[in-house]
Amino acid sequence: MPNSHRLNPDQSINLIEIPTRADQYHKDRDSAEDEFRSLRDDLIEYQRRFYADGKRKLLIVLQAMDAGGKDGTIRSVFKGVNPQGVQVTSFKVPTRHELARDFLWRVHMSVPPKGMIGVFNRSHYEDVLVVRVHDIVPEEVWRPRYAHINAFEKLLVESGTSVLKFYLHISSEEQKQRFQARLDEPEKNWKFSLEDLEKRKLWDHYSDAYEEMLEKTTTNWAPWYVIPSDQKWYRNLAIAHVLVATLKNLDPQYPKPEGDYRGVVIE
Repeated sequence: MPNSHRLNPDQSINLIEIPTRADQYHKDRDSAEDEFRSLRDDLIEYQRRFYADGKRKLLIVLQAMDAGGKDGTIRSVFKGVNPQGVQVTSFKVPTRHELARDFLWRVHMSVPPKGMIGVFNRSHYEDVLVVRVHDIVPEEVWRPRYAHINAFEKLLVESGTSVLKFYLHISSEEQKQRFQARLDEPEKNWKFSLEDLEKRKLWDHYSDAYEEMLEKTTTNWAPWYVIPSDQKWYRNLAIAHVLVATLKNLDPQYPKPEGDYRGVVIE
């Protein structure tokens, strides 16, 4: 499963043809949730070793349509993980201070240091998505950013950072249901904005932007995974598989003690 949803460089992308549901991948929710809990236990242990080892860095990028499940993914997949070893960065509208610099400046400031897992809730990819769909900057500004992003991520990888990028793929109907739930449940009202409805009208434009983004920025060093995310239980399972497989391959180890502590007694 770790590579089931991985894209290949130069692959043509049509999101309509990629499933948003788990039907062809996993049919049993109960067994999937059991498998996910086991994987999360593995993730917790690997993260402990990764933090203690302190040799490499892991960056996880989450992108999705509105209501795609980025927050829920972070809560579910990283539940129980030592918070000292994970840093989550949510990228909002750039401030004037940030806009005075290049578009990758604020992103580079947030990449994880050695031993840390960094999670980007939205990311530098907003600068080829939102700015494109809403005509915030002209095409001659945002189009070269694909190459800038690929070079930036290659720099990270060559500097000891593993980069995993997940597009949480939901259907328009699923987004509609999630928006409605935010209206129907008072405790979720704060998550809803009338602006969400305006963005929803631009679904096709966002889909076009995402398709080109996935095509232009899937590389051998930092591939995209398109995760079917209409069903949260499968989304969590698929992402956990990739994370655990990546950490297992990195094989972090607890450091050896600096000295011989045999015979040491704590008074």
